[in-house]
Amino acid sequence: MDSISTAILLLLLVLTCLFLTLSSRGKGRLPPGPRPLPILGNLLQLNSQNIVTSLTKLSKEYGSVYTVHLGTRQVVVLSGYQTVKEALVDKGEEFSGRGSYPAIFNFTKGNGIAFSNGERWKVLRKFSIQTLRNFGMGKRSIEEQILDESSFLLAELQKTAGEPFDPKFVLGRSVCNIICSVIFGSRFDYNDERLLAIIHLLNDNFQILSSPWGKWYNLFPSLLDWVPGPHRRLSQNFRRLKDLIAQSVRDHQASLDPNSPRDFIDCFLTKIAQEKQDPLSHFHIDTLLMTTYNLLFGGTQTLGTTLRYAFLVLMKYPEVQARVQEEIDRVVGRARLPAVRDRVAMPYTDAVIHEVQRFADVLPMSLPHRVTQDTTFRGFLIPKGTDIITLLNTVHKDPTQFLNPQEFNPERFLDANQSLKTSPAFMPFSAGRRQCLGESLARMELFLYLTNILQSFSLQPLGAPEDIDLTPCFSGLGNLPPPFQLCMRAR
Repeated sequence: MDSISTAILLLLLVLTCLFLTLSSRGKGRLPPGPRPLPILGNLLQLNSQNIVTSLTKLSKEYGSVYTVHLGTRQVVVLSGYQTVKEALVDKGEEFSGRGSYPAIFNFTKGNGIAFSNGERWKVLRKFSIQTLRNFGMGKRSIEEQILDESSFLLAELQKTAGEPFDPKFVLGRSVCNIICSVIFGSRFDYNDERLLAIIHLLNDNFQILSSPWGKWYNLFPSLLDWVPGPHRRLSQNFRRLKDLIAQSVRDHQASLDPNSPRDFIDCFLTKIAQEKQDPLSHFHIDTLLMTTYNLLFGGTQTLGTTLRYAFLVLMKYPEVQARVQEEIDRVVGRARLPAVRDRVAMPYTDAVIHEVQRFADVLPMSLPHRVTQDTTFRGFLIPKGTDIITLLNTVHKDPTQFLNPQEFNPERFLDANQSLKTSPAFMPFSAGRRQCLGESLARMELFLYLTNILQSFSLQPLGAPEDIDLTPCFSGLGNLPPPFQLCMRAR
């Protein structure tokens, strides 16, 4: 028994020495960081309940550029406006790769617009941007769709008759319908089983990915595949979403007219047909399925979560809500619905939306980046293929850019003349080459939804405004607001 124990001990010592040797091989190249343990890396220094806060604290000790070991994987972490801006904007091409995210990669296999790399990503992004623009993204035609959809939402809110309700699902159905109209060519009835299934699956995955289970899965995917827990639902949910999208694609194939595309799917199918003889083509059915999923997720989760945070903030600070409503009444009145053209005359409302996005930090770490080549950065040499975490929360809370950043204060986005004042450190859609391609659509939706709702209703909390807690219930992929109910009082 002693010889067996000795052999095991020697083996562990050898493995430990090998790990430390490999992990220290590039110390002169990568920035310094906390010393890792074998296999575990720096997990003991990371709070599984809030990895964002843990990484932010480490940046105060090791600086705005440091290396952390997530398990056996070396990742460079960037914090603060100047550092993140230098990487994503000034060195945008070098930092334009998409980093590892096992919880989603197991589904996408690096396919689709959000998780692809290299030439495939560039081709898909260019195609998607052009196609979305053709179907009205950022134009008046999509504004009309948003206004039509908001009228359905207002009718649903009216049905609450001032009684308490949870706004999560009703908002989700509405905002999901906007991106669905672009992708699938039409909106869904609020009771349509496909719409309800899509929203349930997207919500569940976003919550899991933002929870400790999602964080642990990304660190140890091979191990967690054998461990029971809610993370096991991820693959089930992904498969169901893929099946729902595939059914819609088959319906489109049966009625496709290449000369008259109805939506994003029609355009993608036409592109597949045009390049079917090209062995190097990046347009395939599976790529369409993954890209459609990316657009659905991005167009539903971040917007719906931001709106729920806006509701919480407006109830906690009723004086802000009252001032927004005063501006709506003065600029728009009650005879018509607010429109995008009104935004320029409503600087305070626009400032409130900016501050909600800054304060809420819905995607506090964004998605991981990756350097596409050996990159010299701030005195370090980051090897090609190294994953990068950009702490966007430290950009939005950077005291050199925002005075008293922990406070909610819309005035920070207004100048001395009470006109809208933007900031280069405002990055809710990230920045650089991987900046969200749906930014213009999201900004339009946020403005139209909030102004249309506040024109007709006042948001009333169930308790005292000062008791409202704005602390996220989960902070991982996303900052998720705590569950809440409210009352919509007709104005």
